[in-house]
Amino acid sequence: MRRAAFAVAAGAMAVSLAACGSAKESGGGSKTTDSAKKGDAIKVGLLLPENQTARYEKFDRPLIEKKVKELTNGKAQVVYANAKQDASTQNQQVDTMITNKVDVLIVDAVDTAAIKSSVQKAKDAGIPVVAYDRLAQGPISAYTSFDNETVGKTQGEALLKALGSKAKSGKIVMMNGSITDPNAAQFKKGAHEVLDGKVNVGKEYDTKDWKPENANSNMQAAISALGKKNIVGVYSANDGMAGGIITALKAAGISVPVTGQDAELAGVQRIVSGDQYMSVYKPYAPEADAAAEMAVALAQGKSLDSIAKDKVDSPTTKQVPTVILPVTSLTKDNIKDTVVKDGVYTVADICTSQYKAACAKLGLK
Repeated sequence: MRRAAFAVAAGAMAVSLAACGSAKESGGGSKTTDSAKKGDAIKVGLLLPENQTARYEKFDRPLIEKKVKELTNGKAQVVYANAKQDASTQNQQVDTMITNKVDVLIVDAVDTAAIKSSVQKAKDAGIPVVAYDRLAQGPISAYTSFDNETVGKTQGEALLKALGSKAKSGKIVMMNGSITDPNAAQFKKGAHEVLDGKVNVGKEYDTKDWKPENANSNMQAAISALGKKNIVGVYSANDGMAGGIITALKAAGISVPVTGQDAELAGVQRIVSGDQYMSVYKPYAPEADAAAEMAVALAQGKSLDSIAKDKVDSPTTKQVPTVILPVTSLTKDNIKDTVVKDGVYTVADICTSQYKAACAKLGLK
């Protein structure tokens, strides 16, 4: 995929990309004249990839469902399925959505290459597909996500800050995400751009299915190979894996900075307690809203010009109308100004009895 350039400063993103065209111009196509006649009584198919990561069921699904209802005066129907990290299951779910004659699909692909033929089936059936969070292959009509290389750079920069003068005094372990997820490759690329030459990478893993237990096993192997005294930090691509990594580190008596992503509640609590150094906060509401807005517009046969201001190329589709969103480095210093302020979690959610003392030290009351 050809990525456009992004500049990020103080959590804000300045985007310079080509002006957006319609979904039809992107090759994704728009609905037939029948769809253009549709009003608010549309049927939206929503396919999410897994339930290992807390975000999908806790945030993405309810936020998308809520926005679709708002945009259609409560008349739209959202048909939902979760693939539970199985690409074959997700392809079958697309078939079911086609059979159920949904008007549009929002798909967060388990495997962005494996979904290609199903996206083509949907297009052949006159159903536009909005790729959500991961850039699915095939003739998609729209895409929304965060700037994933910037996510990796943000993680890398935070780890360097945490390491300070110790950056080259030992080895770091890099725990990347699943090879089936193109976002993982972009996180890794961004992180390497920041870390290469400034740290010594002792071990690096692509973690199967993003599973915390796999990250835990990998971390145990890294500790055995490198020796616990030689590890100075861990790059973890997300919070779920960070949990598995930190369990392995604690068992070995190691305390070093660990990164993360997704601002999961458990991750935020580990940041409060000092077990995890940082996470990447990606506000889910704007991403969910963008997906819902594009999906409803496509189902109703409307242009995406006013919604998707950017374009990206996938390996199979050029100039896909796109909404790219900014990210923020989440540390103990800005919990109150990010996830609490935005209503993602309350102080009570974070500061359970186990974390009350640590919260008090941070002024979280």
